[in-house]
Amino acid sequence: MKLTVHVDGGSRGNPGPAAAAAVASDGDGAIVGERGELIGDATNNVAEYHAVLLGARLAAELGASELELVNDSELIAYQLSGKYKVKHVDMKPLYAEALAALEPFESWSIRCVRRELNQHADLLVNQTLDAGAL
Repeated sequence: MKLTVHVDGGSRGNPGPAAAAAVASDGDGAIVGERGELIGDATNNVAEYHAVLLGARLAAELGASELELVNDSELIAYQLSGKYKVKHVDMKPLYAEALAALEPFESWSIRCVRRELNQHADLLVNQTLDAGAL
């Protein structure tokens, strides 16, 4: 089964309170699962990697064998696809963790879209951050 998972991470303050979100949909575009989680204080890039990890976990729990990740971070998408090297020492462990989380899938891909095309995941990140601030 193939799932498309829109992921987003965000930080208020960069670094600051951060969250990750994932919204999974099937081949017909129907949402089959979503999740948001607080990750503590982090930068936006760290939050984006946590969103990829969350999306991979969600897809695995839903039984996906193929995964298409959609995000709005060109940096993360290009690093995971091999187009960019990971140069920041603090990002290398998250990069390795993300690749390990994606390895069990028969196939996976990641693509970057404009923020407005990732609205549901973005909204879920902000709702998660708002709920954590209460």
